Amino acid sequence: MVDFLTQNFVPVMFAGLLLFLLSGFPVAFALAATGLSFGFLGMELGLFPDTLFQALPLRVFGIMQNDTLLAIPFFTLMGIILERSGMAEDLLETVGQVFGPVRGGLAVAVILVGALLAATTGVVAAAVISMGLISLPIMLRYGYNRTIATGTITASGTLAQAIPPSLVLIVLADQLGRSVGDMYAGALLPAMLLVGAYLAFIVAVAVLRPSWVPPLPPEARIYTEANGRSGHRSLFVLLLIAAVAGWAWAQNHDAMMQAWTGREGPSPGDERVIFSIAIASFVALGLSIINHVARLGLLSRLAERVTFVLIPPLILIFLVLGTIFLGLATPTEGGAMGAVGALIMAAARRRLSFGLLKQALENATKLSIFVLFILIGSTVFSFTFNAADGHIWVEHLFDKLPGGALGFLIFVNLLVFILGMFIDFFEIAFIVIPLLAPVAEKMGIDLIWFGVILAMNLQTSFLTPPFGFALFYLRSVAAREDYTDKVTGRRIPAVTTAQIYKGSIAFIILQLIMVAVVIAFPGLVTDNVGKKVEVDDAAVMQKLDQLGAEEASNPWDEEDAGDDEASADGEGTAEGADGRTAEPPAQDGGEIDPVKALEEAAKKGQQ
Repeated sequence: MVDFLTQNFVPVMFAGLLLFLLSGFPVAFALAATGLSFGFLGMELGLFPDTLFQALPLRVFGIMQNDTLLAIPFFTLMGIILERSGMAEDLLETVGQVFGPVRGGLAVAVILVGALLAATTGVVAAAVISMGLISLPIMLRYGYNRTIATGTITASGTLAQAIPPSLVLIVLADQLGRSVGDMYAGALLPAMLLVGAYLAFIVAVAVLRPSWVPPLPPEARIYTEANGRSGHRSLFVLLLIAAVAGWAWAQNHDAMMQAWTGREGPSPGDERVIFSIAIASFVALGLSIINHVARLGLLSRLAERVTFVLIPPLILIFLVLGTIFLGLATPTEGGAMGAVGALIMAAARRRLSFGLLKQALENATKLSIFVLFILIGSTVFSFTFNAADGHIWVEHLFDKLPGGALGFLIFVNLLVFILGMFIDFFEIAFIVIPLLAPVAEKMGIDLIWFGVILAMNLQTSFLTPPFGFALFYLRSVAAREDYTDKVTGRRIPAVTTAQIYKGSIAFIILQLIMVAVVIAFPGLVTDNVGKKVEVDDAAVMQKLDQLGAEEASNPWDEEDAGDDEASADGEGTAEGADGRTAEPPAQDGGEIDPVKALEEAAKKGQQ
C-alpha cells in the first residue's frame, strides 16, 4: 500500500479531490482539506520535508495583498448599484421602443441591453433576472416563439463572462499571470463578434420565420409624437451627427494621443474605437441637454429618451475601459472609478438610498470573500500538488495527444465544456486553469489568447444542462402557471422548463462556433494586445562583454588622463552590434549604467 501511494501519489491526490467535490463539500474547503491531508500524508511517506508548509502563510498573505483582485469588489459594486437603481428596466423599455416596430426588434433590444448590462453589471444573475422579469412577459404578450424568447434572454445574460470588464477575465488573468488590461483588450473584439453573431441569428429568424418574432403593435409604442410620428427620424439625425463626431476623432486620435502622452507609433485599434464612441456619446448627450434645457423642440421624445437613458452608462463604460487601455489607470483603479460613477448616476436619478448602498456593499463583500476563499483553497492544494511534481504529471498526460498545440486546445476546450455542465466557472478557473497554464505556455501558446478562448468557452457553462445557472435564474422568474395578461386580457400559458432548456441550444452552438473562430484566427485576440519586446541574447552578451572590457581599461575615469588619450586614439572605443562606435552609457555621476546598456543591446537586437 505504501509503495502504491508513493508511486501514484499525484493521481490518488487528484482522485481524492474529486471525491471531496462529489460529496457536496464546499469547494474552497475541499481544496484546502485535500492539500493539507495529502501534504501530511506525503511527509509520513517521506516524499516531502517536514518544512513543506512553512511558506504557506506567506503565500496566503500574498493573496490578500494582490491588488489585481481588488478590481472584483469594485466592478461588482458598480454593477449592483446600476442594476438596483433601475438602469436595466429603463434600458429595456427604451431600446425596446427603438427596435420594437421591426420584426425581431424586442429580441434585438434584449441582446443589446444584455451587452450593456454585461459591460456594467458584470454579473450573469443580475442580467438574466432583470431581463426575465421585464422582457419575457412583453415578448410572450405579443406572440414571440417561446424558445427564441427564453434563449435570447439566457444567452444575452451570459455575455457578462466575455465582455470587459468581466470578473471572469480578471480571475483568468490572475491565474495565468498576465495583465488584466491585456486580457480586456484581447477579449473585446471576440466579445463584440459574439454579440454580432447573436444579432445575425435573430435577423435570420425574422427572415425565415417572421411569425416567431412579431413587431410591437402601434398601441404598444409609448414615445410617439403628437402628430403620430414615431420619432425615429430625429433619432437617426442625432446618431448621424454623433457618428460624424466620432469618426472625426478617430482620424485624429493618434495625433492627440501622441501630443498628450508622448507615445510614438499608432494607437491600438480597440483604444481608438472606445475613445471614438465615447466622444460620439458626449456629443449626443450635449446636444440633447441643450435641446431640453433651451426647449428648442428639435429632438423627438424618443431621441431624448434614448440619449438620457443610454448615453450615461455608455460614457461610464468607455471611460473606465478607455483609461485602462490607455494605461492611465490600472483595472483596480478603473473599477474604483466605475463604482464612484455608478453612485453618481444613481444619485442623479434619485434612486440612491442607504438601503441600496448597504445591499450592494453586502453582495460585493460576499462575492469577494467567496472568490478569495476558493483562491486560498486552490493555493493550498497546488502547494502540495506542485511539491509532488503534479505539474510534470499533467504535462505527461498531454504528451501523447495528436495535433500538438491544436490538439491540446481542442482537448482542453472539450474538458472545460464538460466540466461547465457540473461546476461553476470560478471553480474551473481556480482548479483546472493552474494545471493547464504551464502546459500551454510550454507549448508556446500565447496565454492571453488561451485565456480569451477559455472565457468564451466558460460562457457555455451557464447554458448547458443540467446545471446551467442562467437557465435556473430564468426559471426562478418565469411564470410557472397560466396567467392573465394585464394589458391584453389574454390568457398566457406558463413557461415550461423544457422550453427554457430548448431555447439555449442555438446559442450554445453560436458560442462554440465563436470558440472555434478564436482558435482558428488568433489575431482577433493577439493583434489588440501590446507586443512584447524581443531581446537578442547574443547582443546582450556582447554588450556585457564590452562592459567588462571597458571597466578593465576604464577609459572614462577622470583620475586616469592617460587612458583618455588612448581612448582618443581608438584603443578604448567599443563597437556596437552594427559595427559603429558605441557611446558609453552613463548615469549622472559619469558611471556606466548596466541597465541602459542592456536596453541598448535589446534595441539593437530588434533592428
